[in-house]
Amino acid sequence: MVQLALLLIGANAVRRRWWVLVGLGCALIACAALLFGDLVDGFAATATKAFGLLFLLEGAFAVFGAWNAPNGGARLLKGLKAALLLLIGFLIIDHPLHSDAVLAWLLGIALILDGLWRAGTITLVRYRRWPVSAAIVAAELVLAILIIAEWPLPHAYNLPLCISLLLLNWGVGSLRIGLWLRNEPEEVALYALPAFGGRNWNENAPVLVDSGEREAPPEGVLTVRIWTPVGSADVKARRPVFERYIAARDVEGGMSTGHSALEYGNLYISHWPGIEIDPNSSAMRLFDGREAANIPGLFQPSYAFESQEWCPADQKVELHHFSPRRLRAYWAGYKQDSTYNLTSRNCSSAVVGALDSTIEGVLDCRFPLLRLLALQFNPDLWAAAYLRAQAHTMCWTPGMVLDYARALKRIVETAHAPWHVRALDFLRRLRADRKLDTPV
Repeated sequence: MVQLALLLIGANAVRRRWWVLVGLGCALIACAALLFGDLVDGFAATATKAFGLLFLLEGAFAVFGAWNAPNGGARLLKGLKAALLLLIGFLIIDHPLHSDAVLAWLLGIALILDGLWRAGTITLVRYRRWPVSAAIVAAELVLAILIIAEWPLPHAYNLPLCISLLLLNWGVGSLRIGLWLRNEPEEVALYALPAFGGRNWNENAPVLVDSGEREAPPEGVLTVRIWTPVGSADVKARRPVFERYIAARDVEGGMSTGHSALEYGNLYISHWPGIEIDPNSSAMRLFDGREAANIPGLFQPSYAFESQEWCPADQKVELHHFSPRRLRAYWAGYKQDSTYNLTSRNCSSAVVGALDSTIEGVLDCRFPLLRLLALQFNPDLWAAAYLRAQAHTMCWTPGMVLDYARALKRIVETAHAPWHVRALDFLRRLRADRKLDTPV
């Protein structure tokens, strides 16, 4: 989450303040140690209540999101999310209800489900450094069992333990980024650092030399085009979650995985396998993220050509605030290698790499550290960071790119709009929803 916020603010704004990130990382690590050891009287209780308030705040944002969501499944899912966040927040804060055991079971079950999901995807997608991720998953499952079994710590200490581990993770991440910014040349972009590249998705990131001149605003909009698995196939049986993020089975029994592309003017990013991939193949090697599963790839020339050869995209997201210079530099580096990998270098990872490169620094301001702090309370930043974490374990898919682009759009567009414009826009959408609810 801190990494994505830094990416939005940009390297130039935080590089000269690298020592602040190092200090923040050290402070978070120290807080994690204090919380774990409870060396300061009342520190654990105070930190726990603070996290409970964060859950309540997040739940309040989710309530407004559910109220403002379209009718149907979207409103139901957002409502369930809001209820769950508020429940966890009240359980954390309201100790007289003896909620320690309930919280322990909730935490344990959440860790087990997350660990099993990660274990399954790691088994399927054998990307580079997968043994490190497998070790983390094993530690996550062991921690979940210990929390539920109430050994060696009682339930009352489980929540402070998890919070201390979370603070430790944030602290180590901030410390590493601060040291990288100190040691890397000024021309290196943030998205080219190992922390942002993930599974070497940005290994061909170009080096940009800052001319010192302010970049001209973009001429037009940047459009992310998505062919969802359902929208690009004739689907009869419905499996909503699987179809949105993985694949859909059409009426003939074939599998449709969808597609992602990005368009800005005459620049078109669409990475496609150069040889036909059988989506019904049972060969597990196709999902291997290492070099052994690489195949030749090609780049489609334009959206008009692609939509005529296949079908039009059924979803799109338009961005108005981005850096055309960084986008062109990214594409100049990426297109030097057309190698395609179904899980580590596919159409969706190419689009996400372009998004990460072009949004770097769009939220730069006079007080970047204050904006960095404010972004930590943005629900859309949490959602985008969660999608990045899931993609690091599995892979980027068109459904995940769609959600990621929408989250970035909300973060960037609302940050550039004055507060009264945002308030009026919220009231406008609220009135529109109420009109839809009014019986005719």
